[in-house]
Amino acid sequence: MRTASHAVERMRSRGSQGRGVSSGALDLLLRLHDSERGISIGDLARAAGVSSRNVTGLVDTLEHDGLARRVPDAKDRRSVLAEITPAGRAWIAAFRRPSQLAMRAMFHGFTPGELAVLRDLCLRLTVNQLRLAGHARQIGRRS
Repeated sequence: MRTASHAVERMRSRGSQGRGVSSGALDLLLRLHDSERGISIGDLARAAGVSSRNVTGLVDTLEHDGLARRVPDAKDRRSVLAEITPAGRAWIAAFRRPSQLAMRAMFHGFTPGELAVLRDLCLRLTVNQLRLAGHARQIGRRS
């Protein structure tokens, strides 16, 4: 499982090499791309499984490169959201085509049914991990 995960991550990060974006920044940029409105730093950190400090640095880098920006949260004036810029959307569009070809090659020989089962199993693992992480936080609060 770990070997397969590392292989997919290597393939994914190879697609961002030479494009000036780390795999962590790419992950955030994809999350922002899929969002209809901006996402808070805290929500990005929770979704990515990293610290808010880490996400702040990644958003700083994306903002410096013109791929993302910080905007006021219309629902909470005390909060700031990160959102993708038009340049960020163009970057993602240019990134996706070769990345899709690489992933197609990575999963060569898998039947559609096998891919569906693999996706289901990976999602179930993710749900279990999130459940366990929530449980671990609850235990930490009791201590």
